[in-house]
Amino acid sequence: MNGPLLKVENLTKHYPFGSGLFKKAIPVIRAVEDVSFTVDAGETLCIVGESGCGKSTVARLLMRLIEPTAGRVLIDGTDIAGLKKDALHAWRRRMQMVFQDPYSSLNPRLTAGQIITEPVENYESLSRKQRQALAADLLRKVGMSPEMIHRLPSELSGGQRQRLGIARALALQPSLIIADEAVSALDVSVQAQILNLLLDLQQQMGIAFVFISHDLGVVEHIAHRVAVMYLGRIVELAPSQALFAKPVHPYTEALIAAAPVPDPTRVRLEAPVEGEVPSPINPPSGCAFHPRCPLAVERCRVEAPPLVPMADGRVVACHVRAPATVIPPKPPVAANVSFIGT
Repeated sequence: MNGPLLKVENLTKHYPFGSGLFKKAIPVIRAVEDVSFTVDAGETLCIVGESGCGKSTVARLLMRLIEPTAGRVLIDGTDIAGLKKDALHAWRRRMQMVFQDPYSSLNPRLTAGQIITEPVENYESLSRKQRQALAADLLRKVGMSPEMIHRLPSELSGGQRQRLGIARALALQPSLIIADEAVSALDVSVQAQILNLLLDLQQQMGIAFVFISHDLGVVEHIAHRVAVMYLGRIVELAPSQALFAKPVHPYTEALIAAAPVPDPTRVRLEAPVEGEVPSPINPPSGCAFHPRCPLAVERCRVEAPPLVPMADGRVVACHVRAPATVIPPKPPVAANVSFIGT
């Protein structure tokens, strides 16, 4: 099918806050607000931002682990956000999730082989021989010995548990994997092994990833494109190389400036940001970042900026910087009129 594998349109999630028995309106926590993006087959889109910006909520909305307040999530053109239980069950084969915590995301009472084959048995019956063959093959794919098929999660290291979680996600041969902080709980050396494993699997199987992370070093290593979120909204979405070479939104600048740089000869950006992240219950009017933004003007305080396409393929929500480099509209093409007898 032509078009993106995943298309997210105006995805929104509000949580009621408190009781509304004696109030006309119930206040809400605006966890995700009007988020839109696409992911092509075999592409990695990373979503980054401070804690509480809505990254993990987006991941759970994509998987329908929680219900959206508004918006659409389309896989190959089918809106799974509106599917009922039975129809959604069939589509779950196309998308799987790798969770942040490899300790709590695995059933401690099941062996490695049972953990891997359990998702498949929700869709089809497997003989004992088929289960063992499938588990052994997937353990090899994620760099583990098939002899571990009978091990319990408590007998595995953190890196092995995360590899097991990846093997479980691969069992249904999905087109899309949502990885929510999949390496943040691991040692740095193990992180590198898991990231390289994911890249190898992507090349071999053509899997698309939506990778949630707060570690910009990890993001720069694996992302094709990066979406930067602030207070539930995307403020910049750009090809990875372009974003790290020249961030446009002031918040993106601040994130990159705050990230540790292992190379002492590399010049860091200076973009300090003061203040705290506003409350999602009572977000600021206009641009949500304006109370902390060193470039804010009066328009930023009263009008929320839309995502504006720019010349290098990125989109940015910033009144100050985005309008200066907006792609100019193409001139109308003159009609090709021929005259007979002249």
